[in-house]
Amino acid sequence: MDINELRRKSGGELQKLLKLQRETMRDLRFKIAAKQHKDVRDLRQVKKIIAQILTVLKEKKIIQEYKTSKNNSIK
Repeated sequence: MDINELRRKSGGELQKLLKLQRETMRDLRFKIAAKQHKDVRDLRQVKKIIAQILTVLKEKKIIQEYKTSKNNSIK
């Protein structure tokens, strides 16, 4: 998933995707520990996606705070 695709999603969609990716990461950890999953790189990819989602959520929060502070200063 590309970072630009994530930026186009709404906050609610990002929260759902974050929850799904965290569940995936949890499952992968258990499978890797039990030697049921051999490709450890999958875990790295899931962690990268989680970091990207959290970054986009933080960007959206900062933009929202900036807009509200700008509106408050005009009044």
